Parts: sequence; structure tokens; C-alpha cells
Amino acid sequence: MNLQHQRIEALCAQLKFATLHTEWPAIAQHAAREQMSLADFLERLLDAEAKGRHERKVSTLMKLATMPALKTLEQFDWNQAGGAPKAQIQELAHLAFVDRAENVVLLGPSGVGKTHIALALAHRAVSAGHKVRFISAADLMLQLATVRAQGRLKEYFNRAVLGPKLLVVDEIGY
Repeated sequence: MNLQHQRIEALCAQLKFATLHTEWPAIAQHAAREQMSLADFLERLLDAEAKGRHERKVSTLMKLATMPALKTLEQFDWNQAGGAPKAQIQELAHLAFVDRAENVVLLGPSGVGKTHIALALAHRAVSAGHKVRFISAADLMLQLATVRAQGRLKEYFNRAVLGPKLLVVDEIGY
């Protein structure tokens, strides 16, 4: 490794370009092979860093969402759904209700896929970069009672209930 490579890596670390830190040599070789303009090379570098940051953000948001499983609408068995309104659910998948801060209530008997749909919508929201929290109603009530007894109700409520862009409360009927 030459001195210029060391300086570039040091600058990447200083500027917190985690993806560029490892990807820039391959991008540079590709740019040289393809005789790219400097602007095209710079665009590739910045695009790689932006994609890397988005992936790390989604990974972090997934952990914070506390979802018990990863479900998607593509995995959903509409034949077993017992009359789930497919068009309405697919409309919800566009997440406009999240941006409008609207409530969505999924009602139906046990076993028709309400949790699957809720998890799939939560997964879509996380992938779109929204902060999500998935929790069962029973766990939410236990946590609220605990923090109330500790005198931290307002803090918890602001962080855990009001903080996420999408709050999914599952198993309300239980």
C-alpha cells in the first residue's frame, strides 16, 4: 500500500465514509478500466457511500423495531387470509398512512394473518427509513406500569410510544 492509499483511507475514516473506506479501490479500478470521467467516478463513489449508509440505517432501525419475525406481503398467503381486503392492504403498503400519521386497525378472527400484515407493513416502513416499534399490547402495558412505578412514565412514553414514526401494537384482543 502506498502513501496516497494510506492518506485516502485516513480521510475516509476521518470523514466517516465507512463504505468508501473499503470500496474505493475497486471503484477506482473500474473507473480506470472504463475510462470514466472524473464526475462519473465521483458519482460512483458517492452512490456507494449513500447505499452503504442506507443499509446501515435500515439494519439499525430493524434492531430497534423489535419485530419478532421478518414478514413480507410477498410471503402472505392470500388464499388463507379469509377475505383480507387485498387491494386495501396493498394500498397500505405504499405507507402514505405513515406520512399522514393516520391510525390503521387490523381486525379479524385469530389466524387470518393480522400479525403477518402488521409485520410486513412495519418491515416496509423500516426499509423506507422510518423509525418503527413493534410491541404486543400486553408487553406495552407491562412496560408502562413498570416505568410508571419508577416515575419515568413521561420519558418512556415520549421515547417508546411517541418516538417512532410507526408504532405497531399487536394482540390487542388478548
